[in-house]
Amino acid sequence: MVEAYCVKCNAKKKIKKPKSVVLKTGRSATAGVCPTCGTKLYRMGPLEPVSY
Repeated sequence: MVEAYCVKCNAKKKIKKPKSVVLKTGRSATAGVCPTCGTKLYRMGPLEPVSY
């Protein structure tokens, strides 16, 4: 379960269709859409925690 803050809904929402992406800076992030309004959501960090 991955959550991110939706600016349009002003609340934390579960990310619908989460996927891992790599930003231009080389950092990993999780991207998806808000289940309520359909706005794109991003959360910094990989989709699953990295174990060392």
